[in-house]
Amino acid sequence: MRHPARAAVLALVPILLAGAASAQSRCTEETRFDPPLRVLRCADGLVLETEQGSGLRPIDRDQDGHLEGAELGGRAVLVTLPPGRRVRRDGFQILTPHAIASVRGTVYAVDVTQARTSVFVEQGRVAVARRGSPQEAVTLGPGEGVDVDADRAPLTVRRWPQERVRALLERFGR
Repeated sequence: MRHPARAAVLALVPILLAGAASAQSRCTEETRFDPPLRVLRCADGLVLETEQGSGLRPIDRDQDGHLEGAELGGRAVLVTLPPGRRVRRDGFQILTPHAIASVRGTVYAVDVTQARTSVFVEQGRVAVARRGSPQEAVTLGPGEGVDVDADRAPLTVRRWPQERVRALLERFGR
């Protein structure tokens, strides 16, 4: 559950998107302190909540002000993608060193460490593929998660235990 009264906003500013230095985004960025998060809110309803130091890099390849995805170097991001949001044919994507998570409308979390990427779906459906091997993909539904390890072990969809879900979502104040 969100606690908006606990979140202190440091800044609310328009941002420029990576790969689109000349195109103004339709997103604003705010910083929260409890827990410490960078929140990117876009006019089309997309919300990306990232832990401080995550190295999130939004992607707008066609420079139209609508994000097609984001690269995540480490830590975690919580993605809220409303149904009906205009997306590319292959969906909105979070790219990590180990995986690609693609969706059309959902709420999900991606957590990156040096050794693996973990993806958990709170609502909706998410396709997860090993980076560099898109043919090796699984689809997650609500309450399911997958760990994509650097060792190339098979992708196994699992219903995550409540303790693991709670530990991940608490990092976003939920």
